[in-house]
Amino acid sequence: MIKRISIEQYFRQYQNTVLLDTRTPAEFAKGHIPNAHSLPLFSNEERAKVGTTYKQESREAAILLGFDLVGNKWRGFIETALALSPNKKIAIHCWRGGMRSGVMAWALDLYGFEVLVIEGGYKAYRNWVLQQFLKPYKLLVLSGKTGSHKTEILNALENLGEQIVDLEKLAQHQGSAYGSMNKLIQPTQEQFENNFAEELSHLNLNKTIWVEDESITIGKIVIPYSFWQQKILANHIEIKIPREQRIAFLVEEYGNLDKQFLIGATMHIQKRLGPEQTKNALQFLEQNDLSNFIKTILTYYDKTYNYCISKKTKVKILSMETNYDNAINCAKNLLQVSKTIS
Repeated sequence: MIKRISIEQYFRQYQNTVLLDTRTPAEFAKGHIPNAHSLPLFSNEERAKVGTTYKQESREAAILLGFDLVGNKWRGFIETALALSPNKKIAIHCWRGGMRSGVMAWALDLYGFEVLVIEGGYKAYRNWVLQQFLKPYKLLVLSGKTGSHKTEILNALENLGEQIVDLEKLAQHQGSAYGSMNKLIQPTQEQFENNFAEELSHLNLNKTIWVEDESITIGKIVIPYSFWQQKILANHIEIKIPREQRIAFLVEEYGNLDKQFLIGATMHIQKRLGPEQTKNALQFLEQNDLSNFIKTILTYYDKTYNYCISKKTKVKILSMETNYDNAINCAKNLLQVSKTIS
């Protein structure tokens, strides 16, 4: 049996159903529905051939070529679908809910699967993604200078039952020139948006959502502007931790990073650091003096932070000074401070 459903129906009623994405591997790699499985009807090259035939000859010629290309793959498709869904219930989509998902649905239905085809395909899903960023969210922004343990505190808030959005985790980047930590690999912009929308869709819009203060770009990732606008107009709570504690934390965090990575990342911000500070920072790295290296680059980051926070004149900013002991205690204190925001 084949049943056509909307993307909204899929999320509302069928999200636990195994989902197959019949687009090409390249399309899937650029962006896909979280938890979808790639089962491409065509390879990247085959899809290009079919497209060329469609344009240069006719729709009918493209369909015949498609059948020629897929002919010996049907057994593999069915076996893969069975391995993923032994109960023979499956959801399918392609780019617009057209021929690729239609022909896969036909084959699986013939074999005895209960098949759900998402109308509008991935294109409809992307419209759903963009709609998530337009919803009104009750944001509360956690701000603080580099090294203020904001991510740890954010996670502690979640452990205490608060709603959070961890933008750095979603972007796989910690936001500074050193933010890849020489190991994190960022998703594509499209996949970041897909994963972000998935998180937002599970949140209660009537309750506070904590989010870390970030610039509109996190590494190569850009925060969707409609969400960004809400964030910059939300109230802030600023964590103020003694500089010595921030330095000690960053020395520990950066201590195991490759020296050449640190040198390269420092060179990326040399225009902003200035020639003298860049020279000093690199010299400290060569001497394995990580403490003075951190002090040097913090001069730039603290100056930038102070400038940015001074420009936030349209929002309420509350400060919480603390000698950081652990994230849970800090989070509990933050919750008390947040109650004073009207």
